[in-house]
Amino acid sequence: MTPADLSRTVLRAVRRAVDEDVLRAPVPERVRVERTRPGGSGDYACAVALQLAGPAALPAREVAALLRDRVAGAPGIGGVEITGAGFLNFTLDAASDGAARSARVRQALEQGLRYGWGAECAGQVHQLHHRHEVRAAVVAGVVGKLLRAQGALVRTTCEEVPDPAWARLGVTVDAHGRPPVPLARIRPVPAGATAGELLGRLGADAARWGLLRPAGHDRAAPGDELLVQGEGNPLFLVRYAHARARALARGGALLGLTGAYEQDVDAPVLHAAIADHPGVLAAAARHRAPDRLARHLETVAHTFFDFHDTCPPLPVGDEKPSAAHRSRLALAEAAGTVLAGGLSLLGISAPEHL
Repeated sequence: MTPADLSRTVLRAVRRAVDEDVLRAPVPERVRVERTRPGGSGDYACAVALQLAGPAALPAREVAALLRDRVAGAPGIGGVEITGAGFLNFTLDAASDGAARSARVRQALEQGLRYGWGAECAGQVHQLHHRHEVRAAVVAGVVGKLLRAQGALVRTTCEEVPDPAWARLGVTVDAHGRPPVPLARIRPVPAGATAGELLGRLGADAARWGLLRPAGHDRAAPGDELLVQGEGNPLFLVRYAHARARALARGGALLGLTGAYEQDVDAPVLHAAIADHPGVLAAAARHRAPDRLARHLETVAHTFFDFHDTCPPLPVGDEKPSAAHRSRLALAEAAGTVLAGGLSLLGISAPEHL
């Protein structure tokens, strides 16, 4: 069961409770579920009962109990627990979760760079208007991409004539003078750090990462550390993880080994990172926060290398290629796909060789 499947299951439970007249509240358009935090209960959590408690004039825990009774036993759900003020915590059925992991890996490989794109903003029209400043321009451009990946129509404008150097950073805007839709306040780069200066010192990829990785309200001062080829540089780590995933695919081809998820791979953290990707993209678009995507790519890269070191996707020594290797290779390629797609949305290249 994917997060989207679980969301639909909970929404059906809400509709059923309303239809049975045990819950008198408007049915929301969608229900948001999130992976539980470390130390939390279950696999996923949902706060819909707190959302409905006011309109229903009932305590949130009572609403949660009504929904729990209508969700428990649904295919793919192993257990439902009420925690705190009225949160629903879900534990997925192990067998169903294995099938979901298999489907998710196949989906990532089939959809490629578009894996995780959704309809969070379908039918919405956004006009993004930003200051004549390099960081604001880069952030607005990526927010536009994230919104389009969620089905929105977007137009980006600048308060002045755009700086020609912005084009080399992948920024495109319409003519100035359009009324703005407010963006989150983006703290500008230090005085003197123009697009031309950043490009000359760092190049387009490192400059974009340095501008996008900090949260909008944090200071962004891209430095030469972004050019260091080492694990201490998160941009290098993310791009190296992608390059390593591509190298594994090439190595497998030389051995006649093609990635195919034929049996479940015991790599729960990497599976979770891949499963979280659609939700991260939706949240980054909704909150207009590209830094959320950048941080997620770092997580995927770290979990990929942990998996790579503990479950080698390619045969080692005298090992012969097996279904286990094909499945591990498919999982590695899915991780590489997530990294490439995320970097593409950030406007950063994902080279196959580093």
